[in-house]
Amino acid sequence: MGKVFDAADVAKHNSAESCWVILHGKVYDVTDFVSDHPGGAKVILRLAGKDATEEFDPVHPDGTLEENLKPEACLGTVDPATITSEPQPAPQSNVEEVPVQSLLNMDEFEKVATAKISKKAWAYYYSAADDLITKRFNTEVFRSILLRPRVFVDCTECDISTKLLGNQVSMPIYVSPAAMARLGHPSGEAGIAEACRSLGAMQIISNSASMTPEQIVAGASPEQSFGWQLYVQEVRSRSEKMLERINKLSAIKFLVLTLDTPVMGKREDDLRGGNVINDITEMKSPEVSQKADERAVFQGLDPTLNWNETLKWIAKHTKLPVVLKGLQTHEDAYIASLHTPQVKGIILSNHGGRSLDTSPPAVHTLLEMRKYCPGVFDKIEVWVDGGIRRGTDVVKALCLGARGVGIGRPALFGLSAGGVDGVKRTLQILADETKTCMRLLGAQTIDQLGMQHINTRLVEQQIYDGPSGLESIRAEFRSRL
Repeated sequence: MGKVFDAADVAKHNSAESCWVILHGKVYDVTDFVSDHPGGAKVILRLAGKDATEEFDPVHPDGTLEENLKPEACLGTVDPATITSEPQPAPQSNVEEVPVQSLLNMDEFEKVATAKISKKAWAYYYSAADDLITKRFNTEVFRSILLRPRVFVDCTECDISTKLLGNQVSMPIYVSPAAMARLGHPSGEAGIAEACRSLGAMQIISNSASMTPEQIVAGASPEQSFGWQLYVQEVRSRSEKMLERINKLSAIKFLVLTLDTPVMGKREDDLRGGNVINDITEMKSPEVSQKADERAVFQGLDPTLNWNETLKWIAKHTKLPVVLKGLQTHEDAYIASLHTPQVKGIILSNHGGRSLDTSPPAVHTLLEMRKYCPGVFDKIEVWVDGGIRRGTDVVKALCLGARGVGIGRPALFGLSAGGVDGVKRTLQILADETKTCMRLLGAQTIDQLGMQHINTRLVEQQIYDGPSGLESIRAEFRSRL
């Protein structure tokens, strides 16, 4: 620890064979960690031999270095007098500060946030797979569902409070697991948590959050509820250690196992912006290069998850109820319902269009379930996310049978546009629009909403119309029992 390096000496170690970085004035040898980095090797190698502090801090929670590097990886310190600062992009000084109370909808929040945040942050928040067809369709599909207002109904009162997995919340709108919040604002995921506390909304904390779960829930009120998103790591012990920590946090009420990203989608805006997860820089060593190619799916994640083994493994390490995220067909929804009581809910989601382009929106899966396995709605809770931009979208999802409706990008853009107040304003707008829509439909409470309030004929022609496949699923499940 006593050795002091010149920055020029550190700069010589800029390859996969010898990769050093400077973080907070300390010099680290991360050579052995390059191929294991969850964000991909290219992210580290782009900063090899340099001061990586400014890139590192906004996207990594406290304790990341200690958890992933051996103590001997810290070689010493760097002489600050020898560091030559690289020219930074000029700040966007011409960006006018816009009061969040003047913003009226999600599109306006996104526009303001885009003008304020870095290109890297914008690329990560905005990006989606391939041609962004699914990302756009997630929102567009709601426009094809028409509302059926009932009149001459007393709409003085309107209550949108509900329960999600038995947890009382003031609205059915929750914040989906949204990673790297500190890219958009220093308050990060804790800022989102503060806004949710103020509005009585639920938050699911991302496995890739830029803050620790302990930091995020530190200011939680006694009645506030969180979920924790789990990406199962290829090295299972890492996930097991994280579950040990989660089990100690009483504010976290359930586990969200994300299943729709065993392989990373091609997100071109991310690739251009430098947020590369599955793009591996070519390395000189054939052995390292081969290892990198083999791991170029979704760095560090376990691609072997399956119905037979994974839920049993989870049960050994936590008693928290499980919500399965990323289901996109009625068959998988039905299988999930066979795994009660451990599985309490499912989230119909295509990862915001970030994984498989032209995969179906949650609306399609809701209609598919109503057609082939409507009993699932009575066995487990069904939540949705993806494309929610208006209160009318929330109401349409509830009419189709969803109990909870998640927002991801709107929360991040709200945070980026105005910090905690921006997220509060985002949630308040959607809650107010939801109430307005319900009043105009003649519904006073959420449980009064149903298929009688919507016309889905335009969408139904796009719904899967093949064999249900449920008989073979039932037979296989019975044989396993």
